[in-house]
Amino acid sequence: MTDTLPEPTTDLPGPDLPGPDLPGLVFTPPLEPARLVRRYKRFLADIVFNDGNETTAHVANPGSMAGLADPGARIWLQRSADPKRKLPLSWVLVETAGGAHVVVDTGRANGLVAGVIRAGLVPGLGGPGTTLRREVRYGAASRVDLVVDPEAGSGALPVYVEVKSVTLSRKAGLGEFPDARTARGARHLVELATLAQSGAARAMLIYAVMRSDADRVDVATDIDPAYAAALDAARAAGVGVTALGFDATPRGISFAGLLPVAGSASGG
Repeated sequence: MTDTLPEPTTDLPGPDLPGPDLPGLVFTPPLEPARLVRRYKRFLADIVFNDGNETTAHVANPGSMAGLADPGARIWLQRSADPKRKLPLSWVLVETAGGAHVVVDTGRANGLVAGVIRAGLVPGLGGPGTTLRREVRYGAASRVDLVVDPEAGSGALPVYVEVKSVTLSRKAGLGEFPDARTARGARHLVELATLAQSGAARAMLIYAVMRSDADRVDVATDIDPAYAAALDAARAAGVGVTALGFDATPRGISFAGLLPVAGSASGG
């Protein structure tokens, strides 16, 4: 992955990648198919290729990956050309029992959301003259994923954007966050609420829904009631909440549109 925010891709080829005018990415180098043997220690997975060769891949996902890490699952990996990497393969995509594709690499979300903002497809964000900054320090001890700076002289406030990758689904059509307790996620919401109340900037939480079978989002209160409470407080403090849906195939990822967020006026 690169530290540079990617420009939106507008030439996604093939009928299985929706919307040639929508931002997204094409996997380069192409993904390699395999089967999952097991995921362990959160960041490691043993996998087997179709020819029977087995190896270990990196898993860029700190969550539980509930329902996505069953042995035998059909998965896709990307190979790095960096000779310094101990594990050249990264697990990117999994196919669910229902045939949906889910992007399990949480590192993909920020760049995809940045592309959608740049394209002016998030209400109240982006547009002519705006610029994006990444991993900006703020609050007591946090870094925000993106800062959207308005056009110089416009008088508008910068917008601090926290991005969360949504992969959990326990009910048809419903994406949920988080999939495990996240004290860090709750802390980020407190920091965003404080920022919003200060009047120095706007604050927004964007859920990047990384599975093709989800058409709405809700908070998994039973998994992390403290996060749910922090989200309620952040909304009350003026933090905007919205969700962006993404469709994935083994060839690439594209923006599918805005999704409603339960209990959020900004989500529909």
